[in-house]
Amino acid sequence: MTTSNEKFAVEKTEEEWLQQLTPEQFRVLRKHGTERAGTSPLDKLYEPGIYSCAGCGQPLFSSETKFNSGTGWPSFYQPIEGAIATSIDKTLFMTRVEVHCSRCGGHLGHVFRDGPAPTGLRYCMNGVALNFTPAEGDNS
Repeated sequence: MTTSNEKFAVEKTEEEWLQQLTPEQFRVLRKHGTERAGTSPLDKLYEPGIYSCAGCGQPLFSSETKFNSGTGWPSFYQPIEGAIATSIDKTLFMTRVEVHCSRCGGHLGHVFRDGPAPTGLRYCMNGVALNFTPAEGDNS
């Protein structure tokens, strides 16, 4: 799990995070919570665009790498380069690889080795930890 002594480009006090985030976003991003499966509208959203960190706004995933994993959480097979970091999560009596924002350290979800080609990875993200920005239309 991410530890309090890690340094990130965006650092705030717990009170500042509480003021900025909704209670559910705070629980997931700052306290390593998990939203209930099937509750995020982002799970079934397949429009072109970018998924960014709800904590700091860093772009994390492109819609081009999103796929329907059937898990009830938004899933991607590849993050934007440099956008995420990982750590070992040994909670819930198992070992998993936690995914967090490389800029603010916010907990996003976990990555598993059961995803599609070309990476074989499934970045299973909490929708509440993400914001979606639709791609701008072609104005030519």
